[in-house]
Amino acid sequence: MVRVRKSTTHRVKHNRVMKEVKGFRGAPGHLYRLAKEAAVNARVNARIGRKLKKRTFRAMWIVRLSAASEDRGMRYSVLIAGLKKANITINRKMLSEIAIADPKAFDVIVDAARAALA
Repeated sequence: MVRVRKSTTHRVKHNRVMKEVKGFRGAPGHLYRLAKEAAVNARVNARIGRKLKKRTFRAMWIVRLSAASEDRGMRYSVLIAGLKKANITINRKMLSEIAIADPKAFDVIVDAARAALA
């Protein structure tokens, strides 16, 4: 039986990995064996980064809401508790956007939260 050479599939696999690590500094960007490891680590870190991004944005919205509610004489935690009692279901992202773009509407929301707590 004739020996099967894997030149085409091997080259395609090799090129796919090298394309993935294009732009990496040093040996991982040039040597196949190191490039394989670098590609795996890059995918792992990319997944971690996607999760961290969500955390970072939520923290930013909370900081914005905290500052906006402090300007109106209410702590962030009290604001959120008031919104829950008033059955106002607006997520933190939208609340922070309202606080920045439309302060008068945010005042109305804060007053509703204050009224629900009283």
